[in-house]
Formats: sequence, C-alpha cells, structure tokens
Amino acid sequence: MKVLVPVKRVVDYNVKVRVKSDQTGVDIANVKMSMNPFDEIAVEEATRLKEKGTVTEIVAVSCGVAQCQETLRTAMAIGADRGILVQTDEELQPLAVAKILKALADKEQPQLIILGKQAIDDDANQTGQMLAALLGWPQATFASKVEVADGKATVTREVDGGLETLALTLPAIVTTDLRLNEPRYVTLPNIMKAKKKQLDTVSPADLGVDAAPRLKTLKVTEPPSRSAGIKVPDVAALVDKLKNEAKVV
Repeated sequence: MKVLVPVKRVVDYNVKVRVKSDQTGVDIANVKMSMNPFDEIAVEEATRLKEKGTVTEIVAVSCGVAQCQETLRTAMAIGADRGILVQTDEELQPLAVAKILKALADKEQPQLIILGKQAIDDDANQTGQMLAALLGWPQATFASKVEVADGKATVTREVDGGLETLALTLPAIVTTDLRLNEPRYVTLPNIMKAKKKQLDTVSPADLGVDAAPRLKTLKVTEPPSRSAGIKVPDVAALVDKLKNEAKVV
C-alpha cells in the first residue's frame, strides 16, 4: 500500500512572526523555517503504519521554492521512502495545492493520503477537504487515531461534542490533529540516509496545473496590543465596572 504525505515549509513555530513595514506580508528574511507541525505528525503516522507492515511505500510531497527540499529531506529522515518537490516561486493557495496533489495522486495512485489539518502560517484548514472533493474520495479530518486494515481506514476524529469514529473505504484522505501522535526525534544516521534517497523535482506546468493565485492579500497587520488590566478594591467596584463600563452584566 502506498501513502502520499504532503509537507509544507513554514516559519518555525518558535519564531515570533513580524509583519513587514509596508504591510505586504510576513518578514521571512533570515528566519528559521521548518516543517509544518501537523504535517510532521502526518509523516510520523505514515511511518508507524509502515512499521506495522500495513504500508509498503511512503511518498513525501512538498510544493514551493527550492528550499522545500530541506523539508522533504526531514520527512525522509523520519521515514518517507522518497520525495517529490513541485517547485514554483509563485504564492500557492490551498486550491492550487489541492490541484497539484490531485495531479500527483492520479500519477502515483496512492491508497491513502495523510496530511496536516492546517498549516500554521495561513491556518486555512482547506487543502485536505478540497483535495477530497477534487478526487471524489472519502475523508476524515482532525484525526486523533488511525487504523488501517482490510481495505478500510477506521479514524477517530475530534469534534465539538467529543469523539467521532468513521470507517472509510480506501482510497481515502485523512488530516491529522495534534493528539494523533508525537513525532520521533530525527537522528543523525537517518538524516545521512535521507540524503541518498530519491528526490524528484517537477513544476506545476509539468503536471498540467494552473497554480496562479485567485485571492489577493490587501494588507497584513499585527493584532492590536492589549490594554493593561486594572485592580479594583472590592467586589462592588468590580460589579460596577462590569455593568457600567464593560456592559457585560
């Protein structure tokens, strides 16, 4: 069984993001970049399925600039067998990524696609759902547990009311939540092995995909700074302020 795992290169989650002075976007010059944490969970889950003997091949895919090769090498160090970079300098929005992944899925014929539920840079939470619609495959989002057997995937997912368990007929799409697993520490020997694994590079045009953005970002601003809190002498003063100033009582 073949699994396709898309991974995205994003600003590292430990970095404090700063907006450019002209408000055209986020400043990523000389900023540490890493794999999107939700995608790292997806690679780990695919690797665990392979270790169980359920999966035979893991193909990691990344879309973006040439530096995404580093992200793919990290995925291969975790456990992916090979990587595919869809290289482009254009801004890639969720629909364009979903179309690229559909073209790759048609070519690679995976039985399962596991990807992060969202990227921590745009927080769109759209790619997995759009890909499922384009392919016409069943999907299970926000997975906290995945089991694959007998041509089916049983997925426990987190919903507002608790947990929901779905049975999907393969091929299917699963998007990962934080509680699915804890990614392993990547060791130096595995990093060295990853450098020798196959990594192919294609362009959106090679796949017959128009990746032109359909949305335009008008302005990016930092959230407004919060005003300082105040102390009140007693409960009566607190109730008075909640009632007359905050008007929440």
